Amino acid sequence: MIALNHTHDVDASSWVAAANAAGTDFPIQNLPYAVFRRTGSPQPFRGGVAIGDQVLDMAALSARQLLDGLALDAARAAALPALNDFFTLGGAAWRALRHAVFALLRDDAPAATMHAVRECLVPQAEVEYTVPARIGDYTDFYTSIDHALNISRLMNPEGDVTPNFRWIPTAYHGRVSTIGISGQRFHRPMGQTMAPGAEAPTYHACARLDYELELGIWIGEGNAAGEAIPLEHAEEHVFGICLLNDWSARDIQFWEMAPLGPFLAKNFATTISPWIVTMEALAPYREAWTRPANEPQPLAYLEGSANRESGAIDIRLEVWLESEKARSEGSGPSRLSRTSFRHQYWSVAQMVAHHTVGGCSLNPGDLFGSGTISGPGPGEAGAIIELARAAQDPVTLANGEQRGFLEDGDAVLLRGWCEKPGHARIGFGESRGMVLPAKG
Repeated sequence: MIALNHTHDVDASSWVAAANAAGTDFPIQNLPYAVFRRTGSPQPFRGGVAIGDQVLDMAALSARQLLDGLALDAARAAALPALNDFFTLGGAAWRALRHAVFALLRDDAPAATMHAVRECLVPQAEVEYTVPARIGDYTDFYTSIDHALNISRLMNPEGDVTPNFRWIPTAYHGRVSTIGISGQRFHRPMGQTMAPGAEAPTYHACARLDYELELGIWIGEGNAAGEAIPLEHAEEHVFGICLLNDWSARDIQFWEMAPLGPFLAKNFATTISPWIVTMEALAPYREAWTRPANEPQPLAYLEGSANRESGAIDIRLEVWLESEKARSEGSGPSRLSRTSFRHQYWSVAQMVAHHTVGGCSLNPGDLFGSGTISGPGPGEAGAIIELARAAQDPVTLANGEQRGFLEDGDAVLLRGWCEKPGHARIGFGESRGMVLPAKG
């Protein structure tokens, strides 16, 4: 696990005034990465770092005489239209660039440095983003026991998770081509469903469209085929984390997923936030990873003292829904739920270790979905199928509208942040996606 250092100092501040504002997602202690360009411009996309309400342009920065050595190599790699080459450089380079950028943006930087760096800043209000890396493979996990139990008990009040859930971080391989950045708009999917008691399925637009509150886990350094990544080294292969919405067509899913798992119900859209918060920035918010004594304990390859001591991460998460009516009225979105990633049954390190134990190679830019994140308390569910109990108990929005599942025109917003006494609050920005009518 990454040790705390001067870049986590709660008293550090930036000469970029917006980075010091209360409640900002992007103080100097965060410094997340995205790929951007000025909105509507012909310039190529390039990597950037968020600071306050600005983006520090890595292409502009690396062209000036402000960096050297490994930090300069890292900045040049991060200036490309995708972050894969930057990921490949590994932890020493990621750390060198973070520390160099921290020094350039700190309020005690020399005046000449401030002037030179100011010329590399672009207002976030003037940029557009793209998916930050070339994603070779996408794996979506299923690692929240609260979510799994909620779903099981919708079908049977005495239901339980499948026996393997408590022994392995289960997952399926998803579709890369429909992963989009925040602001993604997609059409309600078409597919087959089987009505209760029917003798044959029907083909129609999804009637039970759902979101799933997840985190996206970006792989940095890969591993060779056949060489498993040990648990104690797993996080060395993770660059950082973003927000991820794994949209789900529940009626299609329940008909098609046996015996091989999700297919059309999951491949039509996945929406990620543009900003990747690095594992180094998340270091202050680590917590002990625990497993109740009456639950099965992990097998040896998924067990370790470091994971026990700090394998969990307290990332606070919220889901908001903005209906078409609320948008037209200007009344704003309604919060549906609030929870934390620290409740997850399996840790990030365990996901990485298990993914590779059979010989699978990971590559820089591969993306994991954490699985739906639901907590143990009321109002902590990460999907509307749980909140509304499969439409049996619809959710009431702030303007009085009700939802059992998503309707056309609905926009779902995911937000996340970390905060802790003695440390700066850092945020993830926003993942926003909108449902359009079916085209079929």
